[in-house]
Amino acid sequence: MIWIKPLVFENIRIAFQSIRGNMVRSVLTILIIAIGISALVGILTAIDSIKNSITSEFTRLGANTFSIQSRSMRVQIGTNRYRSKNYNYISYFQAREFRERYTFPATVSISVNATQIGTVKYESKKSNPNVTVRGIDENFLQTAGYELESGRGLTFKESFEGDNVALLGSALIKKLFSGDTDPVGKLIAVGSGKYTIVGVLKDKGSGFGSGGDQIVLLPFTNVRQYFPRPQMNFRISVMPRSPQLLDAAIGEAEAVFRNIRGLNIFDDTDFIVEKSDNLVNLLLDNIKYVTLAATIIGFITLLGAAIGLMNILLVTVAERTREIGIHKAMGANSRSIKQQFLIESIVIGQLGGLLGIILGILAGNGVSMLIGSSFIIPWQWMFAGVILCLFVSLGSGVLPAIKASKLDPIEALRYE
Repeated sequence: MIWIKPLVFENIRIAFQSIRGNMVRSVLTILIIAIGISALVGILTAIDSIKNSITSEFTRLGANTFSIQSRSMRVQIGTNRYRSKNYNYISYFQAREFRERYTFPATVSISVNATQIGTVKYESKKSNPNVTVRGIDENFLQTAGYELESGRGLTFKESFEGDNVALLGSALIKKLFSGDTDPVGKLIAVGSGKYTIVGVLKDKGSGFGSGGDQIVLLPFTNVRQYFPRPQMNFRISVMPRSPQLLDAAIGEAEAVFRNIRGLNIFDDTDFIVEKSDNLVNLLLDNIKYVTLAATIIGFITLLGAAIGLMNILLVTVAERTREIGIHKAMGANSRSIKQQFLIESIVIGQLGGLLGIILGILAGNGVSMLIGSSFIIPWQWMFAGVILCLFVSLGSGVLPAIKASKLDPIEALRYE
């Protein structure tokens, strides 16, 4: 052990001397390895950022919520289409009865879509006819994940008595009001009704089919009056007080609503209970194909780097044949020569891997910054990159090392 350690350090020193002596080829090989590792680490880091962003966004919206509805959303990702069965609509009286009868420790809200092509007017200003108008109760903001920028939410009285009050999304506020105007308390027109603004919603975005920031929220009883249509389909959202109570809350909700719908024990459930994290799981499940593609791209690049590294080491063996002969003539055995070339290969590989990991983290977190996610240090991909570079180095260095160790010292000394 006393002699092994100095020999390893000496071989590392010689490896760095060889790298400096063949700077152009060594740098090119290091860059090829770095590109392969940075592609792998960068894409996988970006994918982790996207996963975290999706998960945190849905957690903010209430990952422990579920909804009761007659028809779930239709989602298509790639060639896969996900669609749930259609059932009878949920009436206003059924939704209201569920809210009154559901005694589980949870927050219940009921809402209904009025229109998605609404127009909002304030004095001489008018929005485009692409505004989502939705009827809600006083609990909707909590279960849907909306937050208030200013003003207040609806009260129980306003929700059930249909007062002419409204909550507006931030995009509408920017469209209708100047920067120094406080919109709270102002009178606007939505359809044929006049409403007083009582609250302004924070920015939320428009992903996953939501109304985003082009939205007006009105009391649901008011929507029944000003946006009437046959078979208005209500949506019930439930948020248990603790995520651990989610499954129990779903079971209780299904039992209560089956009773409200007049179903007996032999009837199929004619409504859908959908968890808010179903879409998250669906998206994360499809991201695995992107991860697989990124891994394949990284491995192909690393294969090219391995071939380049092997070629450089073979050329190095030819250029240093006389040096190898001198080492053998001075007593170096085949094992030490083989170790010297393997260590040189490992040093080049790890330098490329280190550079690739740094570039990959920067690239991946660049995507993270663009989507507003937090900075990620992908420890598992960093360790994977180091191990991959080690295998690439060993695989590339074995053949040149064996070739160097088998050189005849007499022939090597005569080599010109």
